[in-house]
Amino acid sequence: MLSPFYQQHADYVSISREQGCRFAKCVADDYNTLHDKDAKRFCVPGDLLFSLVLSRYGISEKMEFTFAGMVDEHSKLNFPEGADEFNVTSGDKVMLKVKREGKTSQCQTLTDSLIKNYVEFSGTTFPHVIIPLMGKQDVMINPARPMVIYESMLINLDTLEIHAPTLEYAEPSFEYTGKRGKITLRFNLLENGVKVGCGEKHMLVSGIQQYCQDTVDDLITFYNQRKETLKPA
Repeated sequence: MLSPFYQQHADYVSISREQGCRFAKCVADDYNTLHDKDAKRFCVPGDLLFSLVLSRYGISEKMEFTFAGMVDEHSKLNFPEGADEFNVTSGDKVMLKVKREGKTSQCQTLTDSLIKNYVEFSGTTFPHVIIPLMGKQDVMINPARPMVIYESMLINLDTLEIHAPTLEYAEPSFEYTGKRGKITLRFNLLENGVKVGCGEKHMLVSGIQQYCQDTVDDLITFYNQRKETLKPA
């Protein structure tokens, strides 16, 4: 499932600009400009790192991921032996911190389903959830430089005796002081309509400014046009 989006070398993993860009647009439906292959400051999608960890180490009942560094095409990612806590590194720099608790499942069907459903959920939060959420407090991101950074995420599962959980949105929240804020996006995991877990995605926002409907409309139009133009066939 993930093999087209990374290269496995003898002792490290690398991700090219083309691979990171294709994952963002083909799998995550994420059109953040940081993931464009010709971006001045290219960044590999955090959801791809999350997916690689799940595919290598399996699904634990409790999982927490903290994104500590910006991965680019020059990063040489080292995935250590599995443990309750470990870091994915590039050289001496920590890129992703992982904590796990409880039982672990190596079920490939569950792993593929959780990756697919979480990444689809994660990629559609901008602008459909984030802009209205901030708008409730009469603020918005800076349209000239929309800085929304993926900080961390967690998943808690009540059981591992599941195969194809789907995600549904739960109540999000947004807090800010001055020009900086934090968005918490929440979701429930369902199997055959029954809740089997929950999770959160935490994002940092900077450059917050006063809400302007015309500017928001222009930003959404630009995003939708960009998506239509860049979406792979």
